[in-house]
Amino acid sequence: MNKPIIIAIDGYSSTGKSTVAKAIAQRLNYIYVDTGAMYRAVTLFCVRNGLIDSSGKISDRLKSMLKDINIEFRKSAGSETADTYLNNENVEKEIRSIETANHVSAVSAVPEVRELLVRQQQLMGQAKGIVMDGRDIGTVVFPDAELKVFMTASPEIRTLRRFSELKAKGENVTVDEVRKNIEGRDFKDTHREVSPLKQAADAVVLDNSNMTPKEQLEWLYEKVKAICEHD
Repeated sequence: MNKPIIIAIDGYSSTGKSTVAKAIAQRLNYIYVDTGAMYRAVTLFCVRNGLIDSSGKISDRLKSMLKDINIEFRKSAGSETADTYLNNENVEKEIRSIETANHVSAVSAVPEVRELLVRQQQLMGQAKGIVMDGRDIGTVVFPDAELKVFMTASPEIRTLRRFSELKAKGENVTVDEVRKNIEGRDFKDTHREVSPLKQAADAVVLDNSNMTPKEQLEWLYEKVKAICEHD
């Protein structure tokens, strides 16, 4: 594994993209970038600044306020993963809430938001040795990535995973609320005009409906090894 590569992981919400991306990055000693957290941080900024109305429409004021948004990833002492910081504040818990999830697809569809974050993401990957997950990593951010993975799982499995995750964090939600949120995000992500979620032509599909995190890691590691050994 001497030659560093770019690993681009795309897929639907609640398929465990971040989990497997973090695991493979740790195993390879690569840098991991959670692009979803970046869009969630911008969404939280919008919520806090009253930029989303009751119908879910994003205010045009956001475009002029993007310069006031600074997103960083910082590791805590003794932690293997990095937390998301919005303007110097740790917002890791806030960006995972159902309220943020309900609006993130709409914020992600704003062209100026995507342009800003895609530029940042491409800069992060210039030296390679990076794992990035999101919705358009293999199609827009890194179309020349050496390994592209498209993750999916059944809607039922994704709903239960997301519900369990939110309940573990103390969120007061129902299974029906989570299911509707996932269905809504799937539709918005795949139908937006700018960088819609779609499988790259040269991506390998990982359907992890019936796979453990360990099995997914081994599957992905073998894909990386095959590419590096071939080169």
